[in-house]
Amino acid sequence: MTIEPFDVVDLIRTKRDKGALTTEQIGWMVDAYTRGYVADEQMSAMTMAIFLNGMTREEVRDMTLAMVATGTRLDFSGLSKKTTDKHSTGGVGDKITLPLAPLVASFGVAVPQLSGRGLGHTGGTLDKLESIPGWRANVSVDEMMAQLESAGAVVCAAGSGLAPADGKLYALRDITGTVECIPLIASSIMSKKIAEGTAALVLDVKFGSGAFLKDTEQSRELAKVMVRLGEDAGVATRAVLTNMNVPLGLAIGNANEVRESVEVLAGGGPADVVELTVTLARHMLELAGITDADVEGALTNGQAMDTWRAMITAQGGDPDAALPVASEHHVVTAERDGVLVEQHALPFGIAAWRLGAGRARKEDPVDHAAGIDLHVKPGDAVTAGQPLFTMHTNEPARFERALEALQGGYRIGDAGEAVQTGGPLVAGVVEA
Repeated sequence: MTIEPFDVVDLIRTKRDKGALTTEQIGWMVDAYTRGYVADEQMSAMTMAIFLNGMTREEVRDMTLAMVATGTRLDFSGLSKKTTDKHSTGGVGDKITLPLAPLVASFGVAVPQLSGRGLGHTGGTLDKLESIPGWRANVSVDEMMAQLESAGAVVCAAGSGLAPADGKLYALRDITGTVECIPLIASSIMSKKIAEGTAALVLDVKFGSGAFLKDTEQSRELAKVMVRLGEDAGVATRAVLTNMNVPLGLAIGNANEVRESVEVLAGGGPADVVELTVTLARHMLELAGITDADVEGALTNGQAMDTWRAMITAQGGDPDAALPVASEHHVVTAERDGVLVEQHALPFGIAAWRLGAGRARKEDPVDHAAGIDLHVKPGDAVTAGQPLFTMHTNEPARFERALEALQGGYRIGDAGEAVQTGGPLVAGVVEA
């Protein structure tokens, strides 16, 4: 019989009483929970103690590295290219990974993007890409390495071997009211990103109505903690604070977000999507040592599009195939002349989810054709009867609940009235 070095009840008492745990105690606790020795009830008590009393910088670092140690860590040192990655904390209409990964890779940098699926009102990158006929999310490590050498970018599902403690701990936090805790959010995100093994990482940390954290200063604090974690683990890390009070772009869903991403790669697309894509690309390239890249030019001259086509084809997708289109559509029009002064991200995210574009449980399927296309953005003048947005679904019974979610989600005001956007798209950069 193995004699365990610590008593988890003693560790719970320490955090309950606002004490700090040692590196050895945290390492043991995470490992013991992963192998089932520490019970869910005990870890629930620990996460609540952390939620209420916080963690020191050293504790957050130790928690993160302990979760990394429960699984494998990818090694890209054998590649002929430098590696750089990006992570977004999630939002409404946030399809930035799709144009960003091939754009950065088109400059000779490898972009291994391990992504997830959507849950609730925030969409998942894999769900969007699975709108493309034939495209597959699951690739082996050998396939990933080969694709990074050839196409330069890969967007795929993270294997279960990367920081398995995080998956178990997140599921527990989700049902115990301890999700919204900066030390636990930071260690969750960064354990997977550190295990992913890239040399550089840019974090897109969102704030606002459609973001995980609504408050700008909370998002800034999360960004600071994650940047420190990355640097402590030897990963060059930078965070960009971005506004998620208004939906990003004009498409909210899956297939329609792919269409919009392709427009950006073709040199067009909504101005806010282009702005954020270009901003994040510059930061990713700078961390990889490239400071003179003509990022905008790569979107207009076909360079990024070529990489997109190679990336999609390498994973079995047909970049020329028609994307799914819903059978049912409902257009919402302006009731009066004026200016669109409010368009809140969260109600539109929930409405798209209710149309079938998202899932309530991780086992649920998504309708790739479902979603919302916006026809106007805050600040645009509108006339009575003009289309404001179109909802798409294959199940018309879903329209009623989607419309309920949008009550109060947008407002037309008079010319000259202040437009509510929550400020500029990019609110700041956090560096080590």
